[in-house]
Amino acid sequence: MVTDQPLPRPLALLAEVTYRCPLQCPYCSNPLELAKYRDELDTETWVRVFRQAAELGVVQLHLSGGEPLVRRDILELVRAASEAGLYTNMSTGATVVDETRIKELRTAGLDHFQVSLLDTLPESNDRLAGTPSFEKKQAAVLAAKRLGFPVTLNVVLHRQNLDRIAEVIALAQQWRVDRLELAHTQYTGWAFRNRAALMPTRAQLDVAHREVERVRAEGTRGVDILHVLPDYYFEEFPKACLQGWGMVSMSVAPDGFVLPCQTAREIPGLEFPNVQEHSLEEIWDEAPVFRRFRGTDWLPEPCQSCERRDIDFGGCRCQAFLMTGDVSATDPVCRFSPNHYLVEEALQEANQAPPPLQYRVMSVSR
Repeated sequence: MVTDQPLPRPLALLAEVTYRCPLQCPYCSNPLELAKYRDELDTETWVRVFRQAAELGVVQLHLSGGEPLVRRDILELVRAASEAGLYTNMSTGATVVDETRIKELRTAGLDHFQVSLLDTLPESNDRLAGTPSFEKKQAAVLAAKRLGFPVTLNVVLHRQNLDRIAEVIALAQQWRVDRLELAHTQYTGWAFRNRAALMPTRAQLDVAHREVERVRAEGTRGVDILHVLPDYYFEEFPKACLQGWGMVSMSVAPDGFVLPCQTAREIPGLEFPNVQEHSLEEIWDEAPVFRRFRGTDWLPEPCQSCERRDIDFGGCRCQAFLMTGDVSATDPVCRFSPNHYLVEEALQEANQAPPPLQYRVMSVSR
């Protein structure tokens, strides 16, 4: 953990208010054993969490899930976050919302609306989602724009939709969204289970990368395009885990457990504190799970001697664990990692026929 600098303050809070969701996305970052996490914090507790977050220094709240809009108290939660002074963004599949509800969210104080899209082809989008959803997503985006929301369209890229990246950009321009997030699949959660079905080929990636650069050079027509390159192919060095474990952000799961990152439950042996028993400040400052990988003192070799250690902090802990079985290992994405060969082996999956997708399933009912 950091020993020679003041303890950083968190700037962002991810509030996963529920794991319930009508969609079944095969790359979902929610836990694999969803049935274990059906308990959800009540309204009063979430309101207290938002107030504590603001007092701790958090400025941005990301309301997510699952599908946050299945919460019957979602308007109360948005209002409470706004009253606490937090900038609020909601990430939604947009299948359980209409223009009236979007207007209510705007009135309650929601600042930003983010909609996930799985593909530009309605039949492919609906197949990947496990349910008809394309038309609902389109209607929600257009309604949000009419109501004056800044809108982000988020598209997770993989083998089964990457060939249509030009169509994705064109659709974002047609819908006049403010921001397009082209995020290549991060292989944790359900995506790790489905890696062989989602891993694109190098040829697909090269074509997609050139298309994004072409559009940027010619003009994006008002759409801010964020293109997150895939770790396995393009990166010599790993990305910092959320700008460093326990350095910038924290996540609160539906049942109140607080995580340094939303997929940290994949790592066995970690004990997570709960907001029903501790304040956010106490958790951030003192919880062993936040202190364990904070800073650089804990880093193994070759990270400890690397000049990049204060840049990437050894990379993603979940990715390191899932690929090596050792949570303290150097992220295998790094070309200096002794386990880098695991990345090379994983890339071979793209040269094989994709197996059937395994879909995430958890109903919206309680």
